[in-house]
Amino acid sequence: MRTSGNPAFRKLPAGVGGGGYAGFNAAQAGAMRSQPGYQQAPPTAGERPMTVDDVVLKTAASLGVAFATGIATAIAVLSGSLSPYPPMIIGMLVGLGLSLYIIFKQKPSAALTLTYSAAEGVFLGAITGVFEALTPNTGIALQAILGTGLVFVVMLVLYKTGAVKVTPKLTKWIIGATVGAALLLLVNLLVSGFGGGSMFNGGPLGIGISLLLIGIAAFNLLLDFDMADTMIREGMPSKWAWFAAFGLMTTLVWLYLEMLRLLWQLNSE
Repeated sequence: MRTSGNPAFRKLPAGVGGGGYAGFNAAQAGAMRSQPGYQQAPPTAGERPMTVDDVVLKTAASLGVAFATGIATAIAVLSGSLSPYPPMIIGMLVGLGLSLYIIFKQKPSAALTLTYSAAEGVFLGAITGVFEALTPNTGIALQAILGTGLVFVVMLVLYKTGAVKVTPKLTKWIIGATVGAALLLLVNLLVSGFGGGSMFNGGPLGIGISLLLIGIAAFNLLLDFDMADTMIREGMPSKWAWFAAFGLMTTLVWLYLEMLRLLWQLNSE
């Protein structure tokens, strides 16, 4: 299975490779079917191979939960009934903890994925409320949502039409760029934490860095699409669609944050 820049997809189980299922490769499965009296048992709902519809529905459910908690949190912050910092910190920590657990345990779970989405919705809603208060009457949240959706659709079209092919060389480039982006964000956090100022305070440098990070996040979507496609082709059980949805959510959260930061810088000029 191809490597992905998204840590959620780094170490998927290899028990369903080569077009087989449940640990059998294609040759072994064919040999079994050729035995006299062989009858294939109908798969149960939990064992049937995942489909595109499974991934779409699970991702849509995850996005719906994130939208619901995000909008509620943003409204509460903008109305002044809720300070943005508690939900921001709690949402960030819960989301981070759940993401690490899901990634390292390789745990496909509806409850975990939806809880992660709810936590990220609270986190993003609190941040969105802050940016909305800093740039009133700009509709920055709606712009960020539309921008994120547009990038998602464009990258999906590019992937599905084959206009951009996910080759091993491109995969390595995207992973390297993602690691570099993570290091850049860490350095910026450390520098700003010690009073050195943030690189995202507007101006050509900040806007250029935000555009670069949006581009890297967008290309990570290609790897997510390809990895979900590979999981489907290899016949992984339908429950793994929740894991694919989780992987897509992590990239979309990052993309939305970068889009929000870019728009804030543009509206602050």
